[in-house]
Amino acid sequence: MTRTKMEGVLAQLLAPQKFKDYCPNGLQIEGRDKIQKVVTGVTACQDLIDQAIAVEADAILVHHGYFWKGEPGPITAMKKKRIAALLKHDINLFAYHLPLDVHPELGNNAQLAKLLDLPLRRGLEPWDKLSVAQVGKFAEPISPQQLSEKISRVLGREPQWIDGNKPDIRSVAICTGGGQDYIDLAASQGIDAFISGEISERTVYSAREMNIHYFAAGHHATERYGVQALGQWLAQEYQLDVEYIETDNPV
Repeated sequence: MTRTKMEGVLAQLLAPQKFKDYCPNGLQIEGRDKIQKVVTGVTACQDLIDQAIAVEADAILVHHGYFWKGEPGPITAMKKKRIAALLKHDINLFAYHLPLDVHPELGNNAQLAKLLDLPLRRGLEPWDKLSVAQVGKFAEPISPQQLSEKISRVLGREPQWIDGNKPDIRSVAICTGGGQDYIDLAASQGIDAFISGEISERTVYSAREMNIHYFAAGHHATERYGVQALGQWLAQEYQLDVEYIETDNPV
């Protein structure tokens, strides 16, 4: 596949033009024209780049790329080293942030919900067709302890659970990554629990005082599955050699 075709295929699938995002979505660093070997990962960190170089990847596809709004503009230090490595080895970097969170089949929310056996029903933000946070319901109510244990099994790490003082959980809101500030909106809709990646000091009080269980399951851990699903889709549809590479991140 050519670089241009891959960019077009991903743009058609993920529709990045519909989102007001914090970074550019699509091709961020231009590399060689022909793409056969693709490495996928959560974040375009130096570890992922080094491993992509080692397996002679033509492109890297991630959820967290570069050029975030508000970050310093100069390409120095860590940013210089990363970009220099990509340019030296002529590797393309593709990144999709909110479009990969929201996609109804391949997105981070959809994939995590699937792993938890949680059918998603609607967006948490009823006024927004592209709501980043989603809402689902379990077929049968489960206890907060059971949900905590299920998250632990799926993600391989124990979530930080803030008790919302409800005996059972049926409805659950999900926003992978840093979605903790949706908790008040979820609570106002009477939702029983909220799963995200991160937690803030204020999140604890919202959970306790608005009676909604909160599970902080890790930013990296909750956002591994969208990019894996996207890579698998590319491999199946276009016969590309796609390899997901896990990088260590305990947060």
